[in-house]
Amino acid sequence: MNRRRYAARGVSGGYRVRDNKRRRWWGDHCEVCPDELLAALNGGAGHARVTALLKRYRALER
Repeated sequence: MNRRRYAARGVSGGYRVRDNKRRRWWGDHCEVCPDELLAALNGGAGHARVTALLKRYRALER
């Protein structure tokens, strides 16, 4: 069984995306983690799908 590459982790003030393969934080700090992004992370979505969702939600925050 493979480990998930990306996982949403709770940190003070919100959530961050953890890259388990590289063992570091990936992406920006989010105050609210959208359900669609969380489902993609926990469902094992690929890099392209996660990146597209992060870009979309980052644009909405501005």
